[in-house]
Parts: sequence; C-alpha cells; structure tokens
Amino acid sequence: MLTNIRKAALPVILLLVLSLSLSACSSKPVETDNKQVVEQENAKEEQGIQSISTEDLKAKLDDNLWVIVDTRINDAYNGWKLEGVKRGGHIKGAVDFSANWLDVKVDDKENILSEALNVKGIDPAKNVVLYDANGKDALKVAEYLKGKGYKNLYVYDVKQWAEDESLPMEAYENYKLIVPASIVKDIIDGKKPETFEDAAQIKIVEASWGEEETSYANGHVPTSFHINTDWIEPPPAWMLADDATLTEFALNNGFTKDDTVIVTGEAQMAAYRVATVLRYIGVKDVRVLNGGLGAWIAAGYEVETESHKPTPVSDFGAKIPVNPDLIVTQEELKVCLTKTDEFTLVDNRTWEEHIGESSGYSYHDKKGRIPGSVFGYAGKTDANSLDYYRNIDNTMRNADEILAMWREQGIDTNTHLSFMCGSGWRAAEVLYYAQVMGLENTSLYSDGWIGWSNNPENPVETGEPTN
Repeated sequence: MLTNIRKAALPVILLLVLSLSLSACSSKPVETDNKQVVEQENAKEEQGIQSISTEDLKAKLDDNLWVIVDTRINDAYNGWKLEGVKRGGHIKGAVDFSANWLDVKVDDKENILSEALNVKGIDPAKNVVLYDANGKDALKVAEYLKGKGYKNLYVYDVKQWAEDESLPMEAYENYKLIVPASIVKDIIDGKKPETFEDAAQIKIVEASWGEEETSYANGHVPTSFHINTDWIEPPPAWMLADDATLTEFALNNGFTKDDTVIVTGEAQMAAYRVATVLRYIGVKDVRVLNGGLGAWIAAGYEVETESHKPTPVSDFGAKIPVNPDLIVTQEELKVCLTKTDEFTLVDNRTWEEHIGESSGYSYHDKKGRIPGSVFGYAGKTDANSLDYYRNIDNTMRNADEILAMWREQGIDTNTHLSFMCGSGWRAAEVLYYAQVMGLENTSLYSDGWIGWSNNPENPVETGEPTN
C-alpha cells in the first residue's frame, strides 16, 4: 500500500522539481533587474543623494522651497511616451534640465547651462528633485549639480507618478508636431508609433539650401530624400514661390494632400521653413525632427550618404494652397496691422535688426522694422541664430519660458499672432513652437522684412520703440 502511494506521488514530486527549476530560470531577469537597482542605489549612496516617495513628492508640488526637474530628453517633457512611461508629458509644475545637455559640445557651454539653471529656478538653496525613467539621467544631472555646490538633491522614477492617473501631468497640446529621433527610428524600422497609427503614407525628407552636395550628401537620416529650399523660394529674391511653382514642386517630389511627412535637416530653420510651406500647400500631417540631424546623431543612430529620389505624382489631390490662411501676404498684412486689438505682428529678428542697426543679411542693405511690429526675440548673434527659442541641444525651449519672453514685450497670445523675420526661416520655426504649445490662431508673414522693405511705398521705423 505504501509502495503504491510512493509510486503515485512520484509524478507529483517530479512536477514540483520541474516547477522549481523553471521558477529558478524565470528569476534570472529579476536578478538582473535587482542588480541594476542595487547599482543605482549604490550610486545614489556614493553621491549622497536621497530618493523621494511619490507621496512626499506630491506634498512638495506647491512648496517654493522645492523645485522639481525633468532630466529626460525634452521630447518626453513635451508629451511623448518614451522609455515605458504610461503617460506622456511632465509632472505639473516641473521644469526641464535634460541630462543630454551635459554632452553637448558648444562654445561658452558652462555659461549657457548656468543661465538655464537660473532661469528655471534650480537654485542651490532649494531642495531639488531630479526625475527620470531610466535610473541614469537624474543621477547624471545630480553629479553635475553636486560639482556646482548643490547639496539637497533627491531622485525619483517618473514611471511611478505616471501610473497613478490621479496625479497631475502636463503635455503640450500639439506635442506631436515635433518628433523625437527614437520615433523616427521606429518608423524607419517599419513600426507605427504613437500618433502615427493612422498614417497611411509616411515620408521622411531632408531640407537644406542648395544641391545635395551642400548638406544631404554629407549624411542624412536614412531613407530621406533631399529638398532644396530654392524650389519653394526661387532666387534671386528668395520669396515664397507662386501657387503654380508650388504645385509643380509638390508633384515633382511626390507629395499629396493625404501624406504624413517628417522634415529633418542639419539646419533646422530650413526644415521648419519647408514644413510650413508643405502645410500651406495642403499636406495633411507635417512634422519636424526636434533638434534636427544633431538629435538623430546624439541618440546614437547612424546617418547614411546614399541618395534617395522621390516618386513624382500627377495629382496632389486638391487645389494648392489648401491652407492659405497659414501664410499672410503683404497686402493682407497692411489690413491686419490696423486691427491692433485682434492682431499682433511678432518680429523674430535680433534686437539690432529690429531697431535698424543691422539689416541682418549680406545681400540686403535696408534696415529698420515694420511699424506696429513687436519685438519677439530670435538669436543673440545674427540672422542664423535662434538662441532664445532653443535649448543648448537645439531642441524646443520650455513653453513657459517662451511665453514669459512674450509677456515682457506685451505680446498678447489672445490676439492672432503672425510671426515674421527677414525672409521667413526663423519665424517658421517660432510658428511651429507656438502651435506645439496649442496657439493655433497663428500665421507666418512669409515675405518678412526683406519683402516689406523692398517696396519703397511701405513705411519703415528705426530706433528703439517708444511704447
């Protein structure tokens, strides 16, 4: 009888042993995760950095003695769900200081980073909570801050916050208009990432001035084809082409109204200029790689030098332009400027250009500004700079900081904002950022200062504004 019981129990024992064996095997990834957690905890201990719980962090949201800092790439801060985070965007009230910025190689880097810390209120006298989603970015920024004398540093995993739907997170209304490099890589790899699920035809293009050898041939995002900006603004005037020319441009490059297009490029202003024109002619969904080719390279992705050519089409699918209100003509501008309670012309040139000390361009000698225009910042050096709107890695600057600049100049976002610069490049980028923030009652005065000042009948102002 006992022997029979043992025989009957044998299969059960074997199953138990097998189950334990499988359990041991399945625990290996957990051991790896635990090892990573231990390494992170050791790193925090070595640096003298504390963790903070979700409950404690929640209690500090409105405490002026605390500042909460998002150390991830800015695309995550803007709204993209990256690195396994359940909800996109940032903790409400958080400022941004990306760990990526510490790797950028630019002149005067330390002064730029110090200014960013000051503007964002990341003060050594405060308690500073640094959060990320990978266990690395926050520690990297913490190490940098400790080197600058910061002492009260805490780290936090934002994935915990994002899991709880009751905790406040913010994302820019139209964050999808500027795309992170990782999302572009997913598309190239044949995936349909978030916000691209319904895209039927996705095209990636590289925008730059000149023929392929000037920029494209040196390296571009894989699969992209080249667009010469001269095709949309022919020389020698370099003003926006007429509708017939833009229609020919669209057909030659295979664009239709139903396309989804991602514009990339080494020179971001060129990318935003082309993207704005594509939206103007009527392409349904046009986005830009945030940070340009530099962001692609910084993410660790390879460029290619193989030349790709578009397949021309015979029908765009609609009469061009489909979205004429996106671009304000010179004659329309004259009427709009009389409606001061409804319309604001934002001058995105340098201060020297705005007050008439510089024309900004080697091929244009007329100086001054359009009467009624309001200084809206651009760059700190010349007509190729846009420092006030970009982070040190050339990604879009924090929207709160952009809006604060505009408030200083009396720019009322409740009015229609039309952005201008010299010829539309800088202003096209600023227009995109405004629309990322959700300001859709906006447009581009494409002809800019050059187009306006070339007409001798148009009035001009110089000197510092009196109001």
